[in-house]
Amino acid sequence: MRALLVVNPAATTTSARTRDVLIHALASEMKLEAVTTEYRGHARDLARRAADSGTTDLVVALGGDGTVNEVVNGLLHGGPDPDRLPGLAVVPGGSTNVFARALGLPNDAVEATGALLDALRERRTRTVSLGLASGTPGTEDESVPSRWFTFCAGLGFDASVIGRVEQQRERGKRSTHALYLRQVVRQFLEEPNRRHGTITLERPGAEPVEDLVLSIICNTSPWTYLGNRPVYASPEASFETALDVLGLRRLSTPAVARYATQLLTSTPERGPRGKHAATLHDLTDFTLHSKVPLPLQMDGDHLGLRTSVTFTGVRRALRVIV
Repeated sequence: MRALLVVNPAATTTSARTRDVLIHALASEMKLEAVTTEYRGHARDLARRAADSGTTDLVVALGGDGTVNEVVNGLLHGGPDPDRLPGLAVVPGGSTNVFARALGLPNDAVEATGALLDALRERRTRTVSLGLASGTPGTEDESVPSRWFTFCAGLGFDASVIGRVEQQRERGKRSTHALYLRQVVRQFLEEPNRRHGTITLERPGAEPVEDLVLSIICNTSPWTYLGNRPVYASPEASFETALDVLGLRRLSTPAVARYATQLLTSTPERGPRGKHAATLHDLTDFTLHSKVPLPLQMDGDHLGLRTSVTFTGVRRALRVIV
């Protein structure tokens, strides 16, 4: 087997020594080329070359969810083709590693490498769904390039929080759950649209869902993790279906207290609910429009402001080693 290992040297939970050990372990089982990323987007470029080469069987992403997202976008730059394209394997090295954990992989890089080697020996694979976000035709965002995401996207409040976290990380702060929670509180206190949402969800054959403050799009469940605790925004979401959406119409203090409690106590059977919550399951095509530009995030990466985004849920898009 010929494999490319894409290594993010800034991965928060692996040291240089650990990465060397993992590289040697993988190289003992396959013909391995290991490349360390040097700039934002480098992982995407490396995966794209691997997809186009016709000689690479597997691309391994060693890093967090951002690295995985870049690799996936590189692999699928020409569209999904699980039978032809290299498979994907993930060794988690970030602070949360939602995609890897949702696949059932250990959150420890060494243990995950052992699980990956076992899966390769036993030829265990899984073909998963993905989400695709594109600029909406006929709007000012129509020229925005399409981008794949593996586990979640969001327009509005949650994307604003991620933008705040990225600003703090650029100032040297470590990515921790405490940092995220502080930014949630600050965004809530400063959110200009928390009582009157600006987002409308439109989908074929159904009435629009209007006045959303927050819109979370899930490709799997859980939505994220707080330490070892899984958080379920859309419990029915899975890698076997299209996309699920959780929309909230109000973020008043009582509403935030209620929905935050529901998220923290959520289970695989029960997520947020209430008269100001809209939950939609297994959507293949829908569009989010906003009256004002709002932040967009995908897989925890802040992508700037958008007024309209079209989402597509694509089943059986990518072959993953598990």
